[in-house]
Amino acid sequence: MRVPGRCGVGVRNDEESQTAVLVCAGRAAAHGRARVPAFSDPTAEVLLPADMQARVRAYRANPSLPAGAGGRARLEHAMLRTTEALIVPRTVAIDEAIRESPAGQLVILGAGLDGRAWRLPELAGTVVFEVDHPASQQAKRARAAQLPVLAGQLRFVPVDFARDDLDARLAEAGHDAAVPTTWVWEGVVPYLTGQQIRATLAVLARRSAPGSQLVIFYVAPSPVRYLGRLLSRLLLRSGGRDILGDEPQRSFFRAPALRVLLADYGFAVIRDRDLVDIARALAADTTAMGPFPRAGRIAVAQRSD
Repeated sequence: MRVPGRCGVGVRNDEESQTAVLVCAGRAAAHGRARVPAFSDPTAEVLLPADMQARVRAYRANPSLPAGAGGRARLEHAMLRTTEALIVPRTVAIDEAIRESPAGQLVILGAGLDGRAWRLPELAGTVVFEVDHPASQQAKRARAAQLPVLAGQLRFVPVDFARDDLDARLAEAGHDAAVPTTWVWEGVVPYLTGQQIRATLAVLARRSAPGSQLVIFYVAPSPVRYLGRLLSRLLLRSGGRDILGDEPQRSFFRAPALRVLLADYGFAVIRDRDLVDIARALAADTTAMGPFPRAGRIAVAQRSD
């Protein structure tokens, strides 16, 4: 079955997702600085392209905005600071869900610059499948070559969602539909249409044995947040290249609606929390999380049949 659209909507055939780069930059900025013992990501800086590595190093050396910075520099600094604050609870919550799952297979949909196969020792007995657009995957693999793999096995599954059959590609990569799987769908759902989300869930439902688990990051609707994000993109484009690329957000869910949607495909939500609640449980500072941090949510669902 073909899934219309791509993991990273707006990913061209010759470049990686800019959203994935920004998220990884947030993890790299937070590594060693976040006051959350459960958070650590020594892989993040290595996985970044050289230009973003330089930006992150400059930010880590001087987290305060330099005096006399122009409008674009101020916006980029604020975006990295907010991403850093938001990504810490998001990363920890997903890591915890992965550790809780006894599944021997982990599939990361739209893996981007995810570093879990290189940084989680709990994956030593797990087969990890990274599914992503070939352009993003090629750039990542080149940079990741210097990192030791901690997962039992790591298999890259290149999928252009506009052309390729996700079900077939997973089968070709050796994914076993008869064995429980933990699916991680982080940072992708907001960029897909409703049709694309349902098409992907149909594949997951067919390939999820009893005991499988789905961890999904999604965004609740917020018109003011949407307008603020749109304005930020316009300002970034006016001053040069938009570091978010051409990747508009398309889909938003309230928690009850997502629960119903996942139930349609055999997944029962066992918990659903926003990033502020997660951060507070970790005793993390929430002051830099931006004006609408509760819009970001993480749901954990189990195969109900």
